[in-house]
Amino acid sequence: MRSRGWKPALDGPAQSPVRPFIAWCAERGLTRPQEITKPILERYQRHLFLYRKPNGEPLSTRSQHVRTTPIKALFKWLARGNHILYNPASELDLPRMEKRLPRHVLSAREAELVLAQPDTGTPIGLRDRAILETFYSTGIRRMELVNLGLTDIDSDRGTLLVRQGKGRKDRMIPIGARALQWIDKYREDVRPDFAFGDDDGTLFLTTAGEAFAANRMTQLVRNYVAAADIGKTGSCHLLRHTMATLMLEGGAEIRFIQAMLGHAELSTTQIYTQVSIRMLKQIHTATHPGRPIGKRGRAGSSADDAGDARAALLARLDEEAAEED
Repeated sequence: MRSRGWKPALDGPAQSPVRPFIAWCAERGLTRPQEITKPILERYQRHLFLYRKPNGEPLSTRSQHVRTTPIKALFKWLARGNHILYNPASELDLPRMEKRLPRHVLSAREAELVLAQPDTGTPIGLRDRAILETFYSTGIRRMELVNLGLTDIDSDRGTLLVRQGKGRKDRMIPIGARALQWIDKYREDVRPDFAFGDDDGTLFLTTAGEAFAANRMTQLVRNYVAAADIGKTGSCHLLRHTMATLMLEGGAEIRFIQAMLGHAELSTTQIYTQVSIRMLKQIHTATHPGRPIGKRGRAGSSADDAGDARAALLARLDEEAAEED
């Protein structure tokens, strides 16, 4: 065989999503892709089925599906590259994902109610409105927002740079004009009073002039969701999930949402396509509900592929929410 060990697998298309599987194999003395058979993959599926999270709950069907799909993609890639003689995952049955609406997602009206909660007549309220608008407009993760720097926002181009996001990857994504207006107002009117001592350039500061701790950012958003009195709970990830869902409903293709969220892959049936920031900005402007009033565009994808890809996207978001909790 051309390869030894799991190096080709780690160089392949799935990378981090298959690391738990590789670790599971290593515990059983399976150190090379050539040693994996369909019965072994079925054993791993049973392992996922029987696995219990720290709170004692089993993995959802969606989570099992999300963890198995990259493995199928990996072995397909290995077989095509002649790293293995045959694909042991070619006939592997994936768990059937239940078709359901996500539990934690806001309508456009509910999102606007949450965003309207901060008292923008106060410095803290103005800062918090800018934070909420940034979450809602971009869908970035909690720590990605916490780590934003002043130079990561380009108001002229309408872009936001995420530095070393999940997977240690940088990505540039669009941010809406309304969110930029609130950020600019915060930077001009509030941040100078919050920044004192050694200013490291962090965009959003506490009143003590420091970057937010993760838990404090979570509580800030959670309090505003509760204050909106919409009968739903959630925090930073709620706005991330809402952004993705509302853009999908607005007609954005899955691959554009994928680029916004920083997901490396969604399913074996949809190959990740790099998209230019200019095109992504156009799609964001056309489909995100938090935008100036204008003509709504539609950037839809074929119905045949969209259903499974959408389900996988929502499943990944559910998985992220569980990890954050």
